[in-house]
Amino acid sequence: MPSVTASEGWGVLHLFFHVRRELLEGAEGAAKDFAARISAFDDREDYQVLAFTVLGQKADFGLMAVGPDLAALDGLSIELAGSPLGQALLPAASYLSLTESSEYVPTEEDERRRLIEEEGHSEGSAALEEAVSTFSQRIATYVGHRLHPQLPRRQVVSFYPMSKRREADGNWYLLGFEERKRIMAGHAEVGRQYRGQVTQLVTGSVGLDDWEWAVTLFANDPKAIRDVVYEMRFDEASARYADFGPFVTGLVHEPDDLMRHLHLA
Repeated sequence: MPSVTASEGWGVLHLFFHVRRELLEGAEGAAKDFAARISAFDDREDYQVLAFTVLGQKADFGLMAVGPDLAALDGLSIELAGSPLGQALLPAASYLSLTESSEYVPTEEDERRRLIEEEGHSEGSAALEEAVSTFSQRIATYVGHRLHPQLPRRQVVSFYPMSKRREADGNWYLLGFEERKRIMAGHAEVGRQYRGQVTQLVTGSVGLDDWEWAVTLFANDPKAIRDVVYEMRFDEASARYADFGPFVTGLVHEPDDLMRHLHLA
């Protein structure tokens, strides 16, 4: 199949499965084969797969596959479905999105203005230019990580889709850009309070799936995930303008460990 790559960003495919054990023969060999296929894809340059068991009964386990070629991600899905273990898997859900850089990222001009107005830098000074240069490098790194993320290996993963509201008394898409940027700056400030505790990957799915964005949170402490989502509920971006889909929370495993955890190997 020819490659299908976006002009910017990588594809992100979340897959969720139930295991129909009554349909499975030779579970040990099928589980080893399945884990090997996941690991082989994860070993490819620029591709990653995160495997996790799902807490609760929404699914038995999930996979988060990331990479530049949508055809390759589709190929993984088809390969796993056709594998010996795949014959005993019942799809529970899936979600497609693309990594993206936020349009609300502060610009050099924003930072220059802030440095002058809030920190007292003089226009045209060497100190100001050095500070702006440092800021630009930091933003370039941030954008690079958003477009080409390295999935963190934390113990807990939480996934949910969300959209911006389009209601008469709260239509996000009727707001001007500067107002939207102001609101999202406050939203980001809440997230920064959990730096080091929760890593967030926001990917875009407008026109690609049922919701407008997908959010995946990674942490070692499930309380940190609960806390950051709760705190953000009070932020204007969420309280007035956001609708949320179902949440799925899982525990991350290496592929072989996942099969053992599911009592398949």
